[in-house]
Amino acid sequence: MPFLEFIAGSISGAVGLAVGHPLDTVKVRLQAQSGYRGIFHCVAKTYSLEGLHGFFKGMAFPVLTTGIVNSVVFGSYNNALDYLTEFQHNEHNRCRPASAGQVFSAGCFSGLVQVLVCAPIDLVKVRLQGQTTAARYRGPIHCMAVILKEEGPRGLFRGGVALALRDVPCYGLYFLPYEVTRKALTETGKEPGTFTILIAGGVAGMVTWAFATPMDVVKARLQMSGAGGQKYNGVLHCMRESVREEGLRVFFKGLLLNSLRAFPVNAVTFLSYESLMKIFCPPAG
Repeated sequence: MPFLEFIAGSISGAVGLAVGHPLDTVKVRLQAQSGYRGIFHCVAKTYSLEGLHGFFKGMAFPVLTTGIVNSVVFGSYNNALDYLTEFQHNEHNRCRPASAGQVFSAGCFSGLVQVLVCAPIDLVKVRLQGQTTAARYRGPIHCMAVILKEEGPRGLFRGGVALALRDVPCYGLYFLPYEVTRKALTETGKEPGTFTILIAGGVAGMVTWAFATPMDVVKARLQMSGAGGQKYNGVLHCMRESVREEGLRVFFKGLLLNSLRAFPVNAVTFLSYESLMKIFCPPAG
């Protein structure tokens, strides 16, 4: 039911964001700026200059729009999976689970759909996270207004190609380890428990971010290039310049933070979503 998926997506997304945003801010700054020696230096410098508020910059806009993004992700995934497995629903293989290929394909489709919705939201978030003072952007609405004034509507999709290259395959990976882990930890004929969903969600997040981090670095640099960061002409130019200046290790900036953040955030997100959907749509019988 789309409305209930929207509500469940809103709440689960907001909870996940609240858990992971401070680490996400540190990750963005490490990826897009070169003035930090490492995680602890970035944390210390952010706190000394901006206080606790500095770690939550850019969170308001994603929280307010998380219902749209998460309902698009979960809704498009579930609908795509239903479509791909529809031919199985006959008398002979009614209970046959979806194949790994079907789960991956449905996940890729959800990643593609959410990029169209998420690109402007993610751009504003990164721009606000990347500024250490309020000299340029006073908030998410002002940030969008400045981008539209200086770069036009196309500017809201800066870094969109890198975002698509990151999210389309990685959303396929996102749902695949979740489904595999959940099935492996659930006894046949029984519903997965809280611990199972937490572990499956956490594993899904960590596996996905291990593959997503290189393109995540490119995305962050492209998004910041219009706000005082180094100028890049596109994905390939950004990759070439980044490797030339910092070596191949540049593509793994933020990997540790992504991994540390991914487990609790995605564990909470999946558990919240699954629990809310059980409340809204209790199983028959």
